Amino acid sequence: MPSLGDLSKRVFVGRPLRSTQLGETLLPKRLALPVFASDALSSVAYATEEILLVLSLGGLALIHYTWYAAAGVAFLMLVVVASYRQNVHAYPSGGGDYEVATTNLGPRAGLTVASALMVDYVLTVAVSVSSGVANITSAVSSLQGHAVGLAVGLVAVITLLNLRGVRESGTAFAIPTYAFIAGVTALIAIAAFKYGTGHHLTAESSKYSIKKAQDYTGFALVFLLLRSFASGCTALTGVEAISNGVPAFQKPKSKNAATTLAMLGAIAVSMFLAITAIAIKSHVHIVDGAHLHDLVGAPHGYVQKTVIAQVGGATFGNASFGFYYLQATTALILVLAANTAFNGFPVLASILAEDGYLPRQLSNRGDRLAFSNGILLLAGFAIVLILAFSASPTRLIQLYIVGVFVSFVNSQAGMIRHWNRNLPLTDDVARRRQMKRSRVINSIGLAVTVLVLAIILVSKFVEGAWIAIVAMIVLFAIMRSIRHHYDLVQLELAPDDEDDVLPSRVHAVVLVSKVHKATLRAINYARATRPSTLVAVTVEIDHEATQRLKEEWERRGVPVPLKILDSPYREVSRQIIKYIKEINRASPRDVVSVFIPEYVVGHWWEQLLHNQNALRLKGRLLFMRGVMVTSVPYQLASSEAVVQRVRPTVGDVRLGRDFKPVAPAPPPADTP
Repeated sequence: MPSLGDLSKRVFVGRPLRSTQLGETLLPKRLALPVFASDALSSVAYATEEILLVLSLGGLALIHYTWYAAAGVAFLMLVVVASYRQNVHAYPSGGGDYEVATTNLGPRAGLTVASALMVDYVLTVAVSVSSGVANITSAVSSLQGHAVGLAVGLVAVITLLNLRGVRESGTAFAIPTYAFIAGVTALIAIAAFKYGTGHHLTAESSKYSIKKAQDYTGFALVFLLLRSFASGCTALTGVEAISNGVPAFQKPKSKNAATTLAMLGAIAVSMFLAITAIAIKSHVHIVDGAHLHDLVGAPHGYVQKTVIAQVGGATFGNASFGFYYLQATTALILVLAANTAFNGFPVLASILAEDGYLPRQLSNRGDRLAFSNGILLLAGFAIVLILAFSASPTRLIQLYIVGVFVSFVNSQAGMIRHWNRNLPLTDDVARRRQMKRSRVINSIGLAVTVLVLAIILVSKFVEGAWIAIVAMIVLFAIMRSIRHHYDLVQLELAPDDEDDVLPSRVHAVVLVSKVHKATLRAINYARATRPSTLVAVTVEIDHEATQRLKEEWERRGVPVPLKILDSPYREVSRQIIKYIKEINRASPRDVVSVFIPEYVVGHWWEQLLHNQNALRLKGRLLFMRGVMVTSVPYQLASSEAVVQRVRPTVGDVRLGRDFKPVAPAPPPADTP
């Protein structure tokens, strides 16, 4: 019967899939859109709010500049989407910005992009889930004060869904994503109808004015406008995820990924501009949550709703079905936007692991053919951030988008070099024209993203962006160190002529504490290996116990000499290590093979009662050159229950408790 752990895993994660079923997990465009684009689509729910929050510092007089910032964001999104359509055709392997930068700008640039993206993916989960919780609490006031618990619980649910596999998570997330698109479409249609019929939409905050923090003129005004534009660029987060997830698309992969990118750009830009227009027309007034006193006229204890909540209330009515539907789908899409990171981060981590920059375990697929280790790592980091920042989207957003624009800049620069390198190699006139057009798109993208990155670094550095930058630097250094370690290991393991030389002799040492079945099994197994010399070794701590051991040894006629090591200070490990070193020094070209009898038990608490000396000895012997350590297990009765729970596999061979070597060799004549 399967164990309780196996049953739980099957219930929550599902039945394991064969490696040959990987093709069945590939996504059609209708599922790829919600899987990879939910982050970018959800950003329209708070991108307008980020612009208004910055402009509110100058009071109501600056709100009309929202149009200019929103237009700049929409233009930038179209440029970036067009650029990434070039990427997925040129680099369809799934490396995305990391592959583009590494191939065209070098490993350092690639590692910079990887560090930025991984930090940004973690922030995507934390920001998206926290924003979703903020919208939930805007609609259900009784949940206020429980944001952290809700956020952590939602991360756990998304993690579980992703552990079940990409296709299953895509199916689960498709309905909420399309429901959100339908809700926003209904919002736009009803708002347009009301305006067209002469009705005016009024947000609940329109009757409150905003006290300006200071007068903004000249350079200060320009800087504030640039800062509002940079804040609105949160709408671009997640655009790069499709280029990292090309391998998850059905064939033709590049074409389907490019089509999905075009769909994403058209839908996201349309919804973002429409929500911004309704927010301006309905006179939404919003300030930073920590400065509610700047909202003049607001009653004491006033709970400020998000921009999309106010827009929904103005269009549908605050107590209407449409309002609650929009809030529910907005909360869902914001939470599920984290799924974009759950698909991008593990794939990127697996590529980095294959390149030697992250632990190899991150390149392994789990039972459901998902990169389970990467999924769990991302969830752990995101939960730490949520706890550290109390699930506050306002505080977390300051750390956001730095990483994504670092990757944007490197990606655009890499693609320009890609076209420059490939143009001279192409004689086809139509192909050259297409490559030149692509280079122009990437050049515009590079210029704009460099400008935005500079604005973000200047305007958001002291507000929290420095934390993301430090995290990128630390991650960069860690990955360089991991790669350095793997390179050193590979260098040390490279075979040379000396590795083909057989050792002169093999000296076998069997460690003995008592004469019992485990000890006799180890001795018989050591004899079966036919070493050059064989000796049993025990350490004398208690003289009487040692004498009883010696008498039992002689009584049973064990055909192996027993070596007794004296230990006046009752140290076992040190005396054995000293003895083995003496053998090594006497014959440097020989090998010492140490056989350690061990009990195999079925319960964790039994493990605490046995084998502690064996574990310590193995830990020290493994660091000694010329020493081989062999554990000889003896399965106690409690271990049989574990064996029964393990599903047998073809070719699975186990040595039972009644194992006896066949035709054991006679003991060697020479002993140390």
